[in-house]
Amino acid sequence: MKITSSAVSLNVADVAASSSFLVTHFGFTEAMAADGFASLTRDDAGMNVVFLRQGLPSLPADQRDDHARGLILAFVVDDLEGELARLQAEGVTITMPLTVEEWGERAFQVRDPNGVIVQLVDWNGPGQ
Repeated sequence: MKITSSAVSLNVADVAASSSFLVTHFGFTEAMAADGFASLTRDDAGMNVVFLRQGLPSLPADQRDDHARGLILAFVVDDLEGELARLQAEGVTITMPLTVEEWGERAFQVRDPNGVIVQLVDWNGPGQ
């Protein structure tokens, strides 16, 4: 097997709202879009983020109405404090303040309009 690209697909109620959030605040580009679907890309992200509208008949019946819960879109960044300040200046609500873990992870979180958690991380804490 040869993997040529990677994506994470998330079911949300409002595809346009989640897509716009990642485009506006995280520099993604909408590569493809249709009714109930958007695929976002960023050259340095290592994966695409796909939003699917809940209830799409193209999804298996047992997945159709699921919502993207219990997962975190995590992106490692170079300037965590700078990104925190930028997002705050843009009016994005920080839903988990900057935390430092004993194993060296530092992170904070925001949520998109559909409740999808986006976490920005670096590994510059005291454990590193």
